[in-house]
Amino acid sequence: MAFISAQSPPSMTEIQSWVLDSPRQLKILRASLHKAITGEVLAENAALDEVPEKVVLVATELATNALRHGLPPTIVRLGRAGDRFFLDVADHSPDSVPEYAEGRPLGQGGLGLQLAAKFSLEMGWYVEEDTKHVWAEFPVPG
Repeated sequence: MAFISAQSPPSMTEIQSWVLDSPRQLKILRASLHKAITGEVLAENAALDEVPEKVVLVATELATNALRHGLPPTIVRLGRAGDRFFLDVADHSPDSVPEYAEGRPLGQGGLGLQLAAKFSLEMGWYVEEDTKHVWAEFPVPG
C-alpha cells in the first residue's frame, strides 16, 4: 500500500474526537480510542493482530507526527462509513507536507507513516483551509 497524496476520505459519521496539545495526552487517546471502538478498556501490552489495536497504534503514530511537526491543537477523529472505520488526524500546519520515509534507517524517524500504511487499508492526506488532515481506513471487525 502506498501513501496517497491529497485525497480526502469518503464521508463518515463521527464516533468521537479528541483534542491534543501535548504528547502526554497520547496515553489517554489510546485508551479512549480503543474503548470507542470496542467498548472495552485497552489491555496493557495488547497484541497488534486485531483491528482496534491497529487503529490505536496508527492513531498514536499520526498524532505524534502532528504534535511534532504541525501546529496545535492536534485533532483526532474516529468515524465510520459502512463497514470501514476512518481515523482523521488534523493539525494547523497546512504547509508541512507528510513525508513517507520509505527505506529510512531505523532510529532516524519516519516510521509513523510506514506503520500507518502497513496496518491500514488505505490512507491519504488533504488540506482544508488552514488545517492539514492525514487519514487512514480500517475494516470494521466482523
